[in-house]
Amino acid sequence: MHKYLILLHVLAATIWVGGHLVLAIGFLPVVLKRQDLALLQSFESRYEKVGMPALLLLVITGVWMALDYLPFTTWFNWQDHMSQHISLKLLWLAITLGLAAHARLRIIPKLNEKKLPLLAAHIIAITIVSVLFVITGLSIRLYFW
Repeated sequence: MHKYLILLHVLAATIWVGGHLVLAIGFLPVVLKRQDLALLQSFESRYEKVGMPALLLLVITGVWMALDYLPFTTWFNWQDHMSQHISLKLLWLAITLGLAAHARLRIIPKLNEKKLPLLAAHIIAITIVSVLFVITGLSIRLYFW
């Protein structure tokens, strides 16, 4: 069963991280140059329909796999390779959720050209954290550190 969880997790990560990379590298420079809120909103409205379910699937499969690896009570002890990685993945998740909540509740409802740089900073931050998710996930098996 574990290999199927990994497969679902990697497919969901492909959608989540890939979408943010496309947004940050492909769309955001154009949006900022043209101050084109409509282009950004168009991308976001389409991506959100697949990105948010992918994030939910990542959380479900990630927690399930973490429980397969270690009991919950040892996730945060930092005494072994696996608990360090689980803790880091949960930290990246907390940062992602915090940035997303701030953007959704504080920036997007009042979005205008003036607030575009702040939203761009959020997009870049979430993209960086998404890549850190991937690196951390890979390093569970590949021992980058």
